[in-house]
Amino acid sequence: MSAFSLSGVHHVAYRCKDAKETVEFYQRVMGMDFQLAIAEDKVPSTGAPDPYMHVFLDAGNDNVLAFFELPNSPEMGRDGNTPEWVQHIAFKVDTMDQLEAAKAAAEKEGLDVIGPTNHGVFKSIYFFDPNGHRLEIACNTGTPEQYAELKRVAPDMLEEWSRTRKAPRHADWLHKHD
Repeated sequence: MSAFSLSGVHHVAYRCKDAKETVEFYQRVMGMDFQLAIAEDKVPSTGAPDPYMHVFLDAGNDNVLAFFELPNSPEMGRDGNTPEWVQHIAFKVDTMDQLEAAKAAAEKEGLDVIGPTNHGVFKSIYFFDPNGHRLEIACNTGTPEQYAELKRVAPDMLEEWSRTRKAPRHADWLHKHD
């Protein structure tokens, strides 16, 4: 058992190409409030000279999404060995009406939106921000019993995956939906 107890995620941070463009996108498309900006000429943790702009946006319920603009670093890219659909930032809405409104807002922005995709216990949409980060907006649709069953079988699924590297069938019922 750990000697401390986490009380949540303080923030998650990603790189962006342009801090102003990124803040405006997340305000306009995602409805996020711009909380604060920190700019330094040196990295606080290492002291290395590397000017940056660090911006923080409110994603709701004390969840903070942050970005760094690093003008002296090489142009940002992505891990070419990882498919685009894997690394993403997933946000939550409370109703399917809100999910449909989020889709409409993203499409109004001219973004290519995939979904809603039915994952059995939630539905979600997907699109990319101006930095190439894949975003997901999800709405839970499962029952408490379904989530309890998923939690119950999770250790067995992980153990089987670890041995075989083949998808375990403990939760096949997730894929039997409309």
